[in-house]
Amino acid sequence: MAEFTAADVAKLRETTGAGLMDCKKALVESNGDFNGAVDSLRKKGVASAAKKATREAKDGVIAQHILAGAKAGVLVEINCETDFVARNETFKAFADDIARKLTGGASIESVEPDRVAAVAKIGENIKIARFVRYELAGNGLIAAYIHTGAKVGVLVEVGAGKEATVGLEDFKQLVRDITLQIAAANPLVVSREQLPADLVAKEKEIAADQVKNKPPQAIAKIVEGKLEKFYGGVCLLDQGFVKKNSEVTVKEHIGAAAKQWADEITIRRFVRFQLGETPAA
Repeated sequence: MAEFTAADVAKLRETTGAGLMDCKKALVESNGDFNGAVDSLRKKGVASAAKKATREAKDGVIAQHILAGAKAGVLVEINCETDFVARNETFKAFADDIARKLTGGASIESVEPDRVAAVAKIGENIKIARFVRYELAGNGLIAAYIHTGAKVGVLVEVGAGKEATVGLEDFKQLVRDITLQIAAANPLVVSREQLPADLVAKEKEIAADQVKNKPPQAIAKIVEGKLEKFYGGVCLLDQGFVKKNSEVTVKEHIGAAAKQWADEITIRRFVRFQLGETPAA
């Protein structure tokens, strides 16, 4: 059995910046030889990855992957240090591979060796900042969209009442259009019913305060109008449909399509990532 002390582990950790367990394992594998353990950690990329982990990673990409059949999908933010690396084909391929693995059910822990290897190969700190995985419930499609430059991405689940509707090219196009809408208009929720009550109350308070000098009988109507405008900004269904130059709402556009197909179409959920943003609590 390899002989080494806690002091040896501490020294190796300080020298390489690698984790405690990685240092212990390296010393065991090198039979207690310090220099051999250093070489082992460097060859594995663990030492360089750990040292780079203290460096800020504020750039990067949003990546996505949708399983065949559109039954599941992932949206993931992966950070690096510079825009130069973010535009590098090796880094983008790594991000796409991580998205694929996460879609297949992998965890952040299970893809850690991939991240460490990428740090060693690319030479910058890399972080898998966050990801969301959707799995389809019932008839419908999971779809994703990555905006040019890979700084904004969208994942959405759209449901249909009938299985036949899902196979229609027009339905698939509708789902694609919804992802574009979310990317461009940045809604907070699908419908106004999903807004937190305290947020709506705050908007009412602000609106009322803005018109407090108006006649009492006019205040309620003005506040209602301001709230409708607020809903049109943050609720997906109430937003003007971008592809129709906002002449109809998203809800009206979906309703017209559903009527044409004699079906019920529902936007079940969505998530929108923008690189570097602080996620809502």
